[in-house]
Amino acid sequence: MSDKIRCSWAGDLPIYQDYHDNEWGRPVHDDRKLFEFLLLEGAQAGLSWITVLKKREAYRVAFDGFDPNIVSLYDDSKAEELMHNEGIVRNRLKIGSAITNAKLFLEVQKKHGSFNNFLWSYVDNKPIVGHFTSIDEIPATTPLSDKISKDLKKLGFKFVGSTIIYAFMQATGMVNDHFTDCFVYSELVDKTKSE
Repeated sequence: MSDKIRCSWAGDLPIYQDYHDNEWGRPVHDDRKLFEFLLLEGAQAGLSWITVLKKREAYRVAFDGFDPNIVSLYDDSKAEELMHNEGIVRNRLKIGSAITNAKLFLEVQKKHGSFNNFLWSYVDNKPIVGHFTSIDEIPATTPLSDKISKDLKKLGFKFVGSTIIYAFMQATGMVNDHFTDCFVYSELVDKTKSE
């Protein structure tokens, strides 16, 4: 494993390397997984991703396996219970937004057949491939993340600013922002060519 060239941000922590190698930038088309990333990216606002990554398992338990059907039914007492859960980011607005977003997520599913259909239509169902060699070159937002953010806000979604949405796009493989010398970059580019 150590002979692989990775994006420098993956660092030395096994949890981070595993996330980098097996998830980040790999296209996600499963609605529950998309909801998970939407919830986690919102939770990350103002924090580092590693903080949320370390709490991911606790989030999975606290938010019923990231099932939007269940999360959408959370009431005030459930929100209060989550506020006392030390395993997650205890922020009332972020917890409230997870519940609101779950309801809206289900509405989008109804209207478009799936959240995946809605989301991936923004990139014509093909990942946008970056050509970056260092972290300084990678943008925090793009005109497309601005547009998706604006559209989601119009629908009522919370914690979906352009920076959060761009991070979400990176996490779910809508964009491949792995460095060009990273082993995952080549894997993903080769896979896209063969499809």
